[in-house]
Amino acid sequence: MEHSLWFDAFIYLAAAVLSVPIATRLGLGSVLGYLIAGAIIGPYVLGFVGGSPDVMHFAEFGVVIMLFLIGLELKPSRLWRLKKSIFFTGGLQVVLTCLVIWSIGLAAGLSGRMSIALGLILSVSSTALVLQSLQEKGLLKTPAGRHSFSVLLFQDIAVIPMLAVIPFLAVSSAMVHVDSSIPAWLRVSEIAAVIGGIIFGGHYLLRPVFRMVAQSNMRELFVAAALALVVGIAQAMDMVGLSPALGTFLAGVVLADSEYRHELEADVEPFKGLLLGLFFISVGANINFNLLAHHVGIISLLVVSLVVIKLVVLIFIGLLSKLRGENLAIFSLALSQSGEFGFVLVSFAGSSYVLSKSVVDMTTLVIALSMATTPLLMMAAQGWLFSRLHKNRAATPESDVTDEGNPVIIAGFGRFGQIVGRMLHSNHIGTTILEHDANHIKTLGRFGFKVFYGNAARADLLSAAGAENAKLLIVAVDNPERTLEIVRMARQNFPHLIILARAVDRPHALELMRSGVDYVHRETLGSGVAMGVDALAELGWRANQAYRIGEFFKSYDNKLLREQLLKEDYDGEFLRQSLRSQAMLDKLLNDDSQVPSEAYEQAWESYVGEDKNSQTPQMHQAHKRNKKQRQERMNNPLD
Repeated sequence: MEHSLWFDAFIYLAAAVLSVPIATRLGLGSVLGYLIAGAIIGPYVLGFVGGSPDVMHFAEFGVVIMLFLIGLELKPSRLWRLKKSIFFTGGLQVVLTCLVIWSIGLAAGLSGRMSIALGLILSVSSTALVLQSLQEKGLLKTPAGRHSFSVLLFQDIAVIPMLAVIPFLAVSSAMVHVDSSIPAWLRVSEIAAVIGGIIFGGHYLLRPVFRMVAQSNMRELFVAAALALVVGIAQAMDMVGLSPALGTFLAGVVLADSEYRHELEADVEPFKGLLLGLFFISVGANINFNLLAHHVGIISLLVVSLVVIKLVVLIFIGLLSKLRGENLAIFSLALSQSGEFGFVLVSFAGSSYVLSKSVVDMTTLVIALSMATTPLLMMAAQGWLFSRLHKNRAATPESDVTDEGNPVIIAGFGRFGQIVGRMLHSNHIGTTILEHDANHIKTLGRFGFKVFYGNAARADLLSAAGAENAKLLIVAVDNPERTLEIVRMARQNFPHLIILARAVDRPHALELMRSGVDYVHRETLGSGVAMGVDALAELGWRANQAYRIGEFFKSYDNKLLREQLLKEDYDGEFLRQSLRSQAMLDKLLNDDSQVPSEAYEQAWESYVGEDKNSQTPQMHQAHKRNKKQRQERMNNPLD
């Protein structure tokens, strides 16, 4: 039955909205929820939507965006460190799986060409499903997660030579549809030009473009630029016969060191989630239940055999990679299915006359059902296995430190934020810095600062910057309204963060304290008191006495600020409190000035690091007496 595009869109979105919360509540996970929803609304159950290949192709764009985001997480230096794991672990998995399936195919009476093609098709696992499942369970940074990622990355790279090899496995060379009018050297040149353009453009051309877009201060324009980048690279790779997913992954790696990385990640992330959901629903909708009903025995045997074969191969590779116990189990279970690129490869093998239509239909069904087994296997292992893995992870420090591992996020890197950042950097404390002014970022880059572009008032961008794992959020922006916006958003979405905020004046400080800021620093208080101290020193006060007066003034004024926070009538109470407190403050400072001069001299020498044994009993008594008097008056400020 034909439906309009709007009807199909509504069915897909409604299925996602209804199925995923139910599946998550039942402990099935979002991926299995999407697959079940697709099977229910598909042509073989309710028939609301057809198993259209066009929908599948559109949904595969979610995989393309996902790999772009994965690339943004991998700096080239980190990717280079992973090269051994990627090519050894991933390469061995693909080769061994192909050999085992090829041998079984020959034993079952299939031709060598068909057996090799099926080995290539079924060797790849589902990047989308595995990474989504591991991310949901917080296992991506465990040894199991890192090895799984290495295997998936190699498989995505290996799809390119697989697409090149499959046409040559056709029964007859006449059936291989290759455009012989294009010389091989020209095709290689085109591929090299596209890949070189991605690398060169990412390093030298995209930053000025994104800076220009950022200067417009229009978020929707940045979103459009990010999507245009992903779509353009995918189209360029597709034109030269390469994997669009690999092209966008490469672009992400190139941009991983860019100051616009977190903004790109936050803007593209919602599209990835939505399109991946559409992809999994499409997989579920393409499960041919009629074929399953007629061949339930053989298909069930094929699915179980595929999962067992991959489990055995993965366990062997995991042992070679020194994975043990829980990590070995998670690594093997997570990658035990076939994947989304399997659909691409099997369709390509069918159109290249390597596989017959009946084998293509059977293989497509086996791939889809194998993908459905993984969430079930992961759910079955979720109990003691995952809890032990998390415990081991907590006891093992991460070796690959990224921006998201930094304990401090600084929002705003102007003259105020730079002072804080320099102090932290000098003590080797990692910081992730967010700045909203694109011109300011360019200037800071010349001085060697690594600053990311973005509005810290957005929860998605703060999350991309690593707020879930950070300890402190320092809000140093110079706009009072935006400071309050950032604080309220952070307190609501990341309650574990300790927030330190810059206040431009006293009313702003009170608003920040009411919003839940842990430490408020008024930008004028410290400099104003420092100037007053210098003035007193120039007028004849001893340096130590002037310093003590300044410190006491700050302490008392901060106490008065906390008391004002409890008053409803701010303006009137502030005036009355100030008038009452001024006289009391004068008296306290006057009492402090009565300390004998020799005691001040002794105290100042002790403060600057002289011999503490030179302090006299008179100084001790004077200091103790004045401290007690100040404490009594501070505890009774209205007396």
